[in-house]
Amino acid sequence: MRFGFVISKAMALDATWTTPAWIQAAVTRGHEVRLIERTDFDVDPSGRLVARAWKVDGTFDDVAELLRQLRNRQLRRVFVDIGKLDVMVMRASPLTTDLLTFATMAENLGVRVVNTPAGMLQAGSKAWLASLPDVPTPPSLVTRSAGAATVFFHQHGSVVVKPARGSGGRSVSLVKKGDIRSFDQSFEAALRLGGFVVVQPYLPAAERGEKRLLWLDGTILGGYLRTRAPGEFRHNLKQGGTAEAVSVSEKERALLQPITPHLLRIGVRFAGLDLIGEHLVEVNAVNPGGTFHTDRLSGSHHANTVIERFERAAPDGAELEEEHGLSASTK
Repeated sequence: MRFGFVISKAMALDATWTTPAWIQAAVTRGHEVRLIERTDFDVDPSGRLVARAWKVDGTFDDVAELLRQLRNRQLRRVFVDIGKLDVMVMRASPLTTDLLTFATMAENLGVRVVNTPAGMLQAGSKAWLASLPDVPTPPSLVTRSAGAATVFFHQHGSVVVKPARGSGGRSVSLVKKGDIRSFDQSFEAALRLGGFVVVQPYLPAAERGEKRLLWLDGTILGGYLRTRAPGEFRHNLKQGGTAEAVSVSEKERALLQPITPHLLRIGVRFAGLDLIGEHLVEVNAVNPGGTFHTDRLSGSHHANTVIERFERAAPDGAELEEEHGLSASTK
């Protein structure tokens, strides 16, 4: 099969990221792989959607060898007719209007786009998760109104303030109960990032860390525990957090089951689910990570599992019900 991976910048890829692990798995499984940077799309004079790409052929001893060849510009640059791809894996962040447009165009050409443009657009906003009443999320306010946010703050005490769209812990703040000045500053900082702001009560269970769980087509593959750096309240690895091995209990699997029909309905195939205690605090569907650390800590090969599933179409409602025992009322 022909796989296209849409990435932000080839030279920025890191050996600990999910994307290189997936690329290596795709190549090892015998697929033709093309790496397309976000700025490399064209619509040619005949109206075709094409792109310049790095051609990845053969196998590599490890991801480090792949990245070395990329940085040394040893891989060939070729033109790709996007309509001739079988699968286009979206791994670029942030998600821009142009990228959404090109992904939608590819989907209209019959290319299997993972995750789908509609899925990334909806789940990429924390407002989407906050709108699902059957999913165990913390109380959340999504707003641009400083007044509404201030009322919520006074009602709930210590809160976390974050942009509705964003990743890596950027402009995310913890505000202690009663510190209205810090709250106003945090709200303005999140607002400046653009879009809406999410305000949630601080969860005491966060002191024990946050689980990043890998969700694939309705199944929790595994995950790891993210623990914060000294003096930091965010668990993000980009903010100095560390990844530790962890098991996923049957209680946690049951707790997260309600999110499955929602994700599949909007076309999400793979997501990173962030769990604090018994609350799902975030769904990461735009360039979600976690595969490398999960495989490293557990000795598993989930990168191969992900690519094997991407070779197939997304499960439909009947398959979902059969595999996971979901009732019609949960669809």
